[in-house]
Amino acid sequence: MASRFNVTKPAALAMALGAALFLGGCQGGITGGPQAPQGPAAPGAIGGPSAPILAPGMPIPADPAGYVQAPGITGEPIRVALLLPFTHPSAEAKQIAQALLDSAQLAVIESGNRQIFLMPRDTKGTIEGAQAAANQALAEGAEIVLGPLFAQTVTAAAPIVKARNIPMIAFSTDRAVASQGVYLLSFQAEEEVASAVRYARAQGRTSFAGLFPASAYGQRVQAAFEKAVGESGGMVMGTALYGPTPQEMLAAVRSLPRGFDAVLLPEGGQALRTLAPLLPFNNIDPRTVKFLGTGLWDDRSILSEPSIKGGWFAAPDPIVREGFAQRFKETYGYTPPRIASLAYDAISLVNTYAAGAPYQRYQTTTFLDPNGYQGIDGIFRFRPDGTIERGLAIIEVTETGFETIGAAPVTFQAIGF
Repeated sequence: MASRFNVTKPAALAMALGAALFLGGCQGGITGGPQAPQGPAAPGAIGGPSAPILAPGMPIPADPAGYVQAPGITGEPIRVALLLPFTHPSAEAKQIAQALLDSAQLAVIESGNRQIFLMPRDTKGTIEGAQAAANQALAEGAEIVLGPLFAQTVTAAAPIVKARNIPMIAFSTDRAVASQGVYLLSFQAEEEVASAVRYARAQGRTSFAGLFPASAYGQRVQAAFEKAVGESGGMVMGTALYGPTPQEMLAAVRSLPRGFDAVLLPEGGQALRTLAPLLPFNNIDPRTVKFLGTGLWDDRSILSEPSIKGGWFAAPDPIVREGFAQRFKETYGYTPPRIASLAYDAISLVNTYAAGAPYQRYQTTTFLDPNGYQGIDGIFRFRPDGTIERGLAIIEVTETGFETIGAAPVTFQAIGF
């Protein structure tokens, strides 16, 4: 019988989980085993039957009789809901959802905590789907919710989860959907922009320009850029918005005034490779004007574009996550997308507080340790408003790859809250 989601079971993972994983393949959750590969793995299992999807709206009262059971677990399991768009119409969204699930499975195994019971539930990427998935997870006994992925689905599910005083660790990058008890474990461009601008100012850059996509993301990043430049004592010489076509990008580049010595390009992938060469084509010389970016630059495909060589961007240090990426690829046979590490860190947070009493260990204020946490991508901590603060490195694009030129902090003690 096929499972509801693609619970990946390559050889390395199957050996870690044991025979029970194969026998439970059509059930509703995933349990952990000892850390791999240091020792022999204890049996894990795919958990109990899935409850029917409930109508959207506020959650039903808690009823332990309806909680999903976890075969192979002695005592009360730690029921962890994972809300992701497994059946989203976009192939890319489905691939990201699967990678997050795979990463969470890997974290469960490597945690060594056999009580963690992972419950993947499909949001479909819609408001209604997110509400239904949240209600289903609560009815099945989830005591913490990981996900959703998209801002609109976080907004839809959050009131349902918060009404039960259960924390949510979501993966959206939109700071607007964070709140007390709804933590955003993500890479937030506003923070990356501020770090890049501060570093540029420290290196003597004084006048800035920025090019931004004409989208909600672009508006958020533009506001963060203008704030960061002002707070660091620099001057914004000009900004421009552009549409998705090369012609619109070219018009935006041509509209910029001249005289700035740094320019922000908060794009990645093909969009960056299209936009960046338009600047030297219009006499904005990267040898004298420093090109700045965000964590979207942390993508080796951009190395083929000569104009961004020597550019700086702020992101978690890519060296730190190399071990995770290697273990992931060895286990699943493919390279994890950039955000896959988020699910791993979410499970690590679950395990950090797992020793507490069931249904009391995870509260909406649990994850506010001012000292933060060490994750796959370096240190991070949550603010009381649910947004995340990361220890970011400054990275330079070189002829051969990425070089860290500003080390990420290893502690928050010198920063304060």
